[in-house]
Amino acid sequence: MKKILIGAGVAVIFIVTISAMQQGGVASSSAAISSWKTSTSAKVEKRVQDYKVYSVHLPKSLDFAGEAVPLDQPDIRERVDREFLVNTYWQSNGILLIKRAQKYFPIIEPILAKNGIPDDFKYLAVIESGLQNVSSPAGARGFWQLMPATGRELGLEINANVDERYHLEKATNAACYYLKESKSKFGTWTLAGAAYNAGNGGINKQIEAQGVNRYYDLLLGEETGRYVFRILAIKEILKNPKNFGFNVNPSHGYEVIPAKNVMVDYEVEDLSAFAKANNINYKILKIHNPWLREPSLKNKSKKEYAIAIPEKGYYN
Repeated sequence: MKKILIGAGVAVIFIVTISAMQQGGVASSSAAISSWKTSTSAKVEKRVQDYKVYSVHLPKSLDFAGEAVPLDQPDIRERVDREFLVNTYWQSNGILLIKRAQKYFPIIEPILAKNGIPDDFKYLAVIESGLQNVSSPAGARGFWQLMPATGRELGLEINANVDERYHLEKATNAACYYLKESKSKFGTWTLAGAAYNAGNGGINKQIEAQGVNRYYDLLLGEETGRYVFRILAIKEILKNPKNFGFNVNPSHGYEVIPAKNVMVDYEVEDLSAFAKANNINYKILKIHNPWLREPSLKNKSKKEYAIAIPEKGYYN
């Protein structure tokens, strides 16, 4: 009987001890969870305090090519605000555009001026291509995103061997001709800009259908409806980058590499050999002459071409 009582006592003590340990464990676990929650909350609060996103303070007035934007109209103001927000907070792209503009605007600006096209149209090239020789699924090419038929109508040579839509100076001149034609047809540079996206026929159709003759009064498709507003946002950001949080040291911008033109009125069977003869390699030749689309220049007509060769000292 004594053994039974002793055994029962030991069992009771064991059970009480285990229970106490479990309760202590629960208490300890609860304390740990509470501490973790407090720590996490503090980290979230710090992150919220450290990371701030602000709405954009719009300029009091905007214009495109000297034509005022009716910011007093609520729908216009919202559409402008959208493009400023999208382009302000696409930070990596904004910095790249600022750097590329430093390189390419000095080439584009004098061509626009020579053709009587407002300087603001350089920003049209920015939204079309990001100042790159890009290709669209529809077949548009180059900085100005010209379609094959349009490019040929504007005097550019476009074939598998030579595509002058990739020739920045010639393509810029071609775009100027198109813009002047649109301005003559519609009377305003804003509509000329919209027509660059939708085509003269597309804009004319909407003007006739809706009975209005101002871009800001037209109801257009998504892309053309945003088009001029995107130009406006990019214009302001690239003109005043620090106002929108972009800090780019001018020394970080990209530079134009000076080049001389070598005139060619004959076939060049091997452009790689031609490059070596001019003390560069094939890659550098194509960087400076992206309009040469194949490894050879098939010039059976004996047309004279100017092939750009960079000056010495810029490439190893």
